[in-house]
Amino acid sequence: MTSLTEFATLYRRREHLSLRTRLLFLVGAVAALHIAAVVLLVAGSASAGAPLALGLVLAAYMAGVKHSYDWDHIAAIDNSTRKFVAQHKEPVSVGFAFSLGHSSVVILAGTLMVGGAALVGQFMEGGTTGNLVLGLIGSGVSGVFLLAMGLFNGSAFVRAAQVYRNAQGGGEIREEDLEAKGFVARLLAKPLSGVQRPRNIYVIGFLFGLGFDTATTIGLLVLTTAASLAGVSPLALLALPLAFTAAMTLCDTTNGVAMMRLYKSAIHNPQRKLGFNALVTGISAFSALFISFITLGGFFNAAFGLNDPLTTWLGGIDLGEAGLLLVAAFLAVWGVAALLERRKDRSQDT
Repeated sequence: MTSLTEFATLYRRREHLSLRTRLLFLVGAVAALHIAAVVLLVAGSASAGAPLALGLVLAAYMAGVKHSYDWDHIAAIDNSTRKFVAQHKEPVSVGFAFSLGHSSVVILAGTLMVGGAALVGQFMEGGTTGNLVLGLIGSGVSGVFLLAMGLFNGSAFVRAAQVYRNAQGGGEIREEDLEAKGFVARLLAKPLSGVQRPRNIYVIGFLFGLGFDTATTIGLLVLTTAASLAGVSPLALLALPLAFTAAMTLCDTTNGVAMMRLYKSAIHNPQRKLGFNALVTGISAFSALFISFITLGGFFNAAFGLNDPLTTWLGGIDLGEAGLLLVAAFLAVWGVAALLERRKDRSQDT
């Protein structure tokens, strides 16, 4: 009881812990998910289907890696991180919270399917009422959330661009000038008031996942394995969604921490990186608005049975591979900024 009380006290005070300590806790949580998946696989490896189970677990792990680079994942994590950093917070767990919420749907669906719940299969089958309802919830929440974040960070981009132009003319640069202000920021203050801590992103991630895009991947693996190979242990089957979760949390956590460092260096050092801050903020805002346009277009097409070419085309766009382009854009901006910073330091030294 004492240890539980101490843990609860530590959890409540976690925001007062050092950045290093919170990062260590985060690494430990991601490692625990990996260990749990391995333990389940090993525990179920006594059956004759163990080699196949291992192959499926590896496939599920790679599917988790791939899905973490979906554009909506990256945009949600990056835009949320930018908002928290602008509020002088150190949001190390944004990526972890979003990914854990998103993959909770996968774990729940996989567990129910291993337990023989036929209802889950009905939710995953395309064209059914359950699949349509959950898909609308997932796409509706993701579209509205990304639209709000895109507008919020878009207003911050406008501010940063204005400050950058003033700085080019010799004006004074203040850190508070880079904060999102004006009509849009005031308009979104109340809708975004519930997103005050990285842990709030868990709910957003969970609702994103109700679209059953990720759950379908794992659900089909579980269903196929359970139907064709009765010799595979249920424990090994449970390792599938857990391996998917471990991979996705690893990549999303890494993305969240990397973006936190990126935005901290851009926002809290405006004297030297004002243009860098404006560019990175602009990329984040554009990505969120672009994806929300696609997502909401598909949402209206499915919700109202539209047949127009625009929403039909938007509903058919796959954002899976596009996230890598966004990652490449951020890396390119960071690389160019680092190179220019180094050249500037050398010129000042000489």
